Amino acid sequence: MKITANQLSSQLNKSLLPCYLVTGDEPLLAQEALDAIRAEARRQGFDSRELFVQTTGFDWGEIANAGGNLSLFADKRIIELRLPTGKPGVKGSAAIADFAANAGNDLLFLVSAPKLDRSSANAKWVKALESRGGLVQIWPVGPRDLPGWIKTRMLKAGLQPDRDAVQLIADRVEGNLLAAQQEIEKLRLLHGEGSVNAEDVDAAVVDSSRFDVYKLVDAAVAGNAARAVRILDGIKTEGIESVIVMWALTREIRMLAGLSDMIRSGTDLSTAMRKSGVWQNRQGLVRSCISRHQAVDFFRLLKLVREGDAAAKGQKRADPWQIATQIILELSASGARAA
Repeated sequence: MKITANQLSSQLNKSLLPCYLVTGDEPLLAQEALDAIRAEARRQGFDSRELFVQTTGFDWGEIANAGGNLSLFADKRIIELRLPTGKPGVKGSAAIADFAANAGNDLLFLVSAPKLDRSSANAKWVKALESRGGLVQIWPVGPRDLPGWIKTRMLKAGLQPDRDAVQLIADRVEGNLLAAQQEIEKLRLLHGEGSVNAEDVDAAVVDSSRFDVYKLVDAAVAGNAARAVRILDGIKTEGIESVIVMWALTREIRMLAGLSDMIRSGTDLSTAMRKSGVWQNRQGLVRSCISRHQAVDFFRLLKLVREGDAAAKGQKRADPWQIATQIILELSASGARAA
């Protein structure tokens, strides 16, 4: 059966399934789901745990042997398998499916993996675990839902935050749930339970934003100028070389200019993005950017990034950070506004 992260607690209260597959790219939520399953298993007498991690050359026979080796006292056991790539291969798929069929009673099979792509989600081993037990899919908390998620966590910790306190944490952690949880725990330790305002947060919360050039580019392409400028400031503060920023911006603007050329030649945007290797999860951002600009805008920006690159390399007397700011503001804006 499919189980959401929010449903897991109530499902565990009803029964402990023979096997579970926990997948997703949000480390905090995935870890909490695994911890909840282990805690319920321990409550039901599963005191022994064996952990296997798939690495290069992993012997899948070890999994089969783990299921067949009963301990002297027939303890209830948890057999846990971690799949760092989410792709066990043909032998691994068969081994997992066979083991899932034998799980239950005194043997709990717990498998964890990153977010599965479409082909992996339909693989034999996934279907075997889902039909025999539970598939717990961990989904990221989006920007719109993040303040609500933070508020709920703070209330559970005994904190009574005002709206500004919640928003300040959300702004600073930039979607990093683990960082958000750490800051909530820090606030509870520093202030104890009770009301929390923005000044309390400002004094206690470190800026845990995950600033990097890829997020900078995505923010600009998405049209979020304020966020892009803030990320650029963070990158500069962290001491990242301006030449790296210019490399990332040049790479993106060349791709956007190429797409515009293909569209002018009669190619539809979806086909153009596929031919240009634009990842599926970025196609919405790119489509939005293309719709805001004309081809001439991208070619003007190409000239600007060449100047910025020269400034970053000391070949031109100019401030590369100022040029980078101009580029991301123009890229974030519509073509008419940018001009």
